[in-house]
Amino acid sequence: MPEDPVQGMLDLKNNVAVIVNAAAGLGYDGDWAAALRGKFAAVGLRADVTLAASGDEMIGAARDAVARGVDIVAAGGGDGTINAVASVMVDSDITFAVLPLGTLNHFAKDLGIPLALDEAIATIVKGSVRRVDVGEVNGRVFLNNSSLGLYPDIVRDREKQQRRLGRGKWLAFCWASVAALRRFPFLSVRLKVGEDEHARRTPFVFIGNNEYLMQGLTIGERAVLDGGKLSLYVAQRPTRRGLVRFACHALLGRLGQSPDFDVLLAECFAIDTRRKLIRVATDGEVTLMAPPLNYRSRPAALAVIVPR
Repeated sequence: MPEDPVQGMLDLKNNVAVIVNAAAGLGYDGDWAAALRGKFAAVGLRADVTLAASGDEMIGAARDAVARGVDIVAAGGGDGTINAVASVMVDSDITFAVLPLGTLNHFAKDLGIPLALDEAIATIVKGSVRRVDVGEVNGRVFLNNSSLGLYPDIVRDREKQQRRLGRGKWLAFCWASVAALRRFPFLSVRLKVGEDEHARRTPFVFIGNNEYLMQGLTIGERAVLDGGKLSLYVAQRPTRRGLVRFACHALLGRLGQSPDFDVLLAECFAIDTRRKLIRVATDGEVTLMAPPLNYRSRPAALAVIVPR
C-alpha cells in the first residue's frame, strides 16, 4: 500500500482516547483498564480509557472524543468494535488506532497491525498514518465486508442461542450454521452495476471493501485497502454440495473460474429485492435495511496508524 502524503511522525502531545469493548474476550474491568493505562504510560502516552458496554456507548464515547479534539482515538475489541468506533472517525481529522482484542481481527491483520497488545500499543508511537477506504451501504460504514443471505441468518440464530440457551459463541455458531444449511434459503436479487442489471437467485451475496484474495492460503485476506473499489461475489443457485465445491476451488486457486460464481469489482452498485426489509451484515453486525441497498466505496476516508 503506498504511503499517504500526510504520513509522517505522529504528534502525540495530547491524550489518546481509548475505547474498549468491555464484553470482548474474557471481559474487562477497572483493574484491567488501570493496567492498560500503565501500558500506554510506559511508551510515553496518557490514555483516557473508556470501557463501553454496548455499541451505542462506543459510538457515544467516540463522538465525545472527537468533540474534545483529541489527536488519536484507539478502539479495542473485535471487528464489530473497530467498525463502531471507526465509523465516527470517517472523513474527520482524527487519527484512528486499532487494539486487536477480538477473535478474528480481520482489519488489523490486513493492515499488518500486531495482534499482541503491547506491540499494538507500540505501533501507535512508532507507526505511520495511512488513509484507507471504507465501504458503505445505505449510510452504514463497513471496514471489511457486508453480506446478505446465509451469513446474516446464521449470526441472528447464533445470537438467539447465546441469549436463550447460554451457549458459547463458537458452539452457537456451529449449531446456527447447521440449521441455516438445512433451511438453505435463496434470495432473488437484482444487481445494478452502472447501466447493467443482472438477476440472480442465490443463497448468499458477499461484498468486500476492496478485493479479497481467494487463492490457496490467502482466502479472506486483502492485499490493498486503498484501491477505491468494492468486490462483489455472488453464487448462482448452488446446492449444499456446490458450496463445498466452491471451497475446494478456492483452495486450488480456481474460485474465479467457477461457472456458477460471479466476481466483479466496482466503485458502486445497487442490490434490490422484493422484500420490504432484508438482513444485512456489516463487519459481523446484522441490521434490517429497506432495499434497494446502495453500496459505494469511500476512498481514503479513514486515517489509521499502521506499522512503518
